[in-house]
Amino acid sequence: MIQTIRKAWGIPELRKKIIFTILILLIFRLGNAIPVPYVNTTLLQQYLDSMSTTVLGLYNVMSGGAFAQATVFALGVQPYINSSIIIQLLTIAIPALERLARDGGEAGKKKIASITRYATVAIALLQGLGYYFLMKNYGILEQQGAWPAIVIIVSFVAGSSFVMWLGEQVNEFGVGNGISIILFAGILSRVPTMVSQGRAYVYTSQSNLAWLHMVLLVIGILLMVILITHVNAAERRIPVQYAKRQVGRKMYGGQASSLPMKVNMSGVLPIIFAQSIASLPATVAAFLPAPAEGSFGAAFLNAIDTRSLLYLVFYFLMIIGFSYFYATIQFNPVEISNNLKRQGGFIPGFRPGKPTSDFIAKVLNKITLFGAIYLGIVAIAPLLVGKALNNSALAIGGTSVIIVVGVALETVQALESQMLMRQYKGFLE
Repeated sequence: MIQTIRKAWGIPELRKKIIFTILILLIFRLGNAIPVPYVNTTLLQQYLDSMSTTVLGLYNVMSGGAFAQATVFALGVQPYINSSIIIQLLTIAIPALERLARDGGEAGKKKIASITRYATVAIALLQGLGYYFLMKNYGILEQQGAWPAIVIIVSFVAGSSFVMWLGEQVNEFGVGNGISIILFAGILSRVPTMVSQGRAYVYTSQSNLAWLHMVLLVIGILLMVILITHVNAAERRIPVQYAKRQVGRKMYGGQASSLPMKVNMSGVLPIIFAQSIASLPATVAAFLPAPAEGSFGAAFLNAIDTRSLLYLVFYFLMIIGFSYFYATIQFNPVEISNNLKRQGGFIPGFRPGKPTSDFIAKVLNKITLFGAIYLGIVAIAPLLVGKALNNSALAIGGTSVIIVVGVALETVQALESQMLMRQYKGFLE
């Protein structure tokens, strides 16, 4: 990775893109330090610390801690991510959007991107309203009234829209993967806080094994990074043969190729969605009065707690379910089979048409199962370690690590592809 960045830095065109991306990230971090007025950030921080294992804790990590500080960029990239996922799902459900995405070409892509922007603003408005009423109900606001409400909500919506615009600028003038890189920077900015929490755990712990726990934790994170790196690059390649065809006096085709299928096709999205849904009962229960000890309500809360066995099993099953769901959305065996047939390609040993699509679907189910189990292990392992060490801060550590490593690998691949394209341009010129 360092070698790739060093090579890219030696190319003037890519150096400008890297510098532009760094400047955008500096603007993002500056916005994360500008607080919204009328909010008592000390009370808000204390409240969200108690909600670290809920959906609010996930939002705080994804925003780089800005959510707990009620800054201008508190909502971060969450509205855009949610909007992109919703529009992607609607593209499959609504025939008009499906035709626009499939047959619209570049104009269709721009139209869907415009719809995604409007949906991002709408979702940011809903989340801003919810965030405001949350702070109002728990007495976190320093001043109440119509004007403070308008200022707070408009600041959140404007900040989220500006973050979306920053991501688009990185896509157009930077190294690409704009929203992912902003999300990467937000999560990475939490590293000093995590280190300080680890030191505090070591110095305040009554156990003599605290240092051993931290060493084993660091080793576990390194092993997780290695696992994520290998699985993200893993793919199943199905051999494809193209039939020979004669056009005039020339013979075309006859070459062998392959159909790559990534093991982790859906990325980190199944973990994010599964965690949001699995922790929803605990989030709702956190807003309600605490039940009496020994009552049915207390027993129910213990059963759905994010450190309970029931939660871990449900969380794991949700990850597997969403992995299959996203794999089905992103990879259509029937469409792939039809494309191969139109291009004169076939998989050796299988007739074109339904036999080919059935074989592709069978392979897809197998590698999706492996990828889903891998995601489940990455997500569950920090929960188990946090339960053993009695540290709830590790509840979303797996999500953070897989996002950071995945975005880093994608950025390196984007730089390598741009360097490769530049070599081809130089050769053609």
